Amino acid sequence: MPALASHRKPRTLVRNTGPAVGLTTAALASVTLLSTQSALAAPAPKPSIEDVQKKVDDLYRQVGSATQQYNQAKEATTKQRSKVDTLLDDVARRTEKLNEARRTLGTYAAAQYRGGALAPTATFFLADDPQSFFDQTHLMDRMTERQTSAVSDFRTQQAKASKQRAEAVASLETLTESQATLRTSKQNVQTKLSEARSLLSKLTAEEKARLAELERKKEAEAERKAAELAKKQAAAKAEAARKAEEAAKEAGTGSGTDTGSGTGTGTGSGSDTDASTKAEKVMAFARAQLGKPYVWGATGPASYDCSGLTQAAWKAAGVDIPRTTWDQVNVGTRIATADLQPGDLVFFYDDISHVGIYKGDGMMIHAPKPGANVREESIFYMPIYGSVRPG
Repeated sequence: MPALASHRKPRTLVRNTGPAVGLTTAALASVTLLSTQSALAAPAPKPSIEDVQKKVDDLYRQVGSATQQYNQAKEATTKQRSKVDTLLDDVARRTEKLNEARRTLGTYAAAQYRGGALAPTATFFLADDPQSFFDQTHLMDRMTERQTSAVSDFRTQQAKASKQRAEAVASLETLTESQATLRTSKQNVQTKLSEARSLLSKLTAEEKARLAELERKKEAEAERKAAELAKKQAAAKAEAARKAEEAAKEAGTGSGTDTGSGTGTGTGSGSDTDASTKAEKVMAFARAQLGKPYVWGATGPASYDCSGLTQAAWKAAGVDIPRTTWDQVNVGTRIATADLQPGDLVFFYDDISHVGIYKGDGMMIHAPKPGANVREESIFYMPIYGSVRPG
């Protein structure tokens, strides 16, 4: 009997420990589930006002870059479409000429058929005289050679034109697809802008006040830097005038300074005057656009994007510059910020996605962004990439 008792004891232990393990597992599962639910229920941290401002600023920069991509694709598409139209017109003309050649050949073929296509020997004996036979044969040979050459030439031209047309159409289709992609990209950016604006609209009155204060500080800092630049430029101008006056006195021009200066620097003065006249026209045009809305892809006269405004302003001065900021930055002479003059173009951001027209005293006229109008603003409101002077 002891052996039986010894056998039953471990079986009892197994029955006693089973429920304890089950309860422990269930408890752990419950804790894990509650922990997961708590994590899912926890709200996402609300972005700070500074983060909201940075997000909106970056989205506007993305809009500017996407706008330049759209402008570039649109311009390329327009040029390509013109090329295709020219090629199609050329193909039509070549085809018509080829048809004329074919009709001429058909006339000869019909004449030969009606003549019975006599053998050369029979034609010789039936001719009025031997000389007439040789003249007619020679003439027909020459005409046949010219016609064959013409047909061959036209067929070659038609093949080339068809190839060019196919290439042009394929290129146009590619550009159209690219433009559609860019439009989609633009829409995506606008969606992000809508999200950012929605975020701004959900701010409390206190948060909106804080955001407005951040914006005022940013503008104030930009205006402070503009004032510093204006002061430095004024000092440099005064110093240049002083040195010019001293140089004139040393040259002994006296009261004839104006005449002597005009004679000695005729070429330079003429060039400076021409540049100054152009700059005045640029600025007059830009001032006339103040208050007009920014619209991406617009070139006036009712609305503009940034590069559309600069292109139109310089066109008013008789100077054609490219459509996009990426091309405009390569036109004219590079200018240091300290040497900026009215009419110069100032570009912003590392991706050169924005441009404005310098008006003097560290300020510019530009079409800022969607939802804003053409206005004056400090050039230091955005990070400067570089500046150029068209002409």
